Amino acid sequence: MLAHQNQAEKVKQISIQYTLIKTPLGNLLLASKDNHLLKIIFEKNIEKYLRSVKLKKGDIPRVSSDKNLRDSSEQIHQYFYERRKNFNLKVQISMPPFYQKVLSEVKKIPYGEVRTYKEIAAKAGRPRAYRATGSANAKNILPIIIPCHRVIGTNGNLGGYGGGLKIKKYLLKMEGVI
Repeated sequence: MLAHQNQAEKVKQISIQYTLIKTPLGNLLLASKDNHLLKIIFEKNIEKYLRSVKLKKGDIPRVSSDKNLRDSSEQIHQYFYERRKNFNLKVQISMPPFYQKVLSEVKKIPYGEVRTYKEIAAKAGRPRAYRATGSANAKNILPIIIPCHRVIGTNGNLGGYGGGLKIKKYLLKMEGVI
């Protein structure tokens, strides 16, 4: 039975493709499966994630043979260096329905603009659920692509960010918001 479980783990890992890209924020780990971007992981969390899937950083290519990862890498680089404002990538998000609604609304926030947690909660159909909206943003597995850095508190405070407030400030400054 254990051998069968190990084989299943290996098959699962093989079906997910990874690449590391260098950005002004440090390395980002991108994960893709079935031609859909699954995750973007900030540098501070890469080692922990790789341990959880039993991989080592040295196992991850800098240039991927996976077309979706190459496209994702290119668009993220364009965002940082050529000021790409919109992403055209196939993504896959497995989250509760309300979280998916929230992230769908967050994805609509234009480059260089911000919305409040309260505004996003209202657009997602639950005007009083701004704390749940914050939780959905905190669990965003595709930061930058789904720009949760563009969501702030009603009082103008930045709130939190999975990559840390320093990164959120960097992204907002890069987009001309602050």
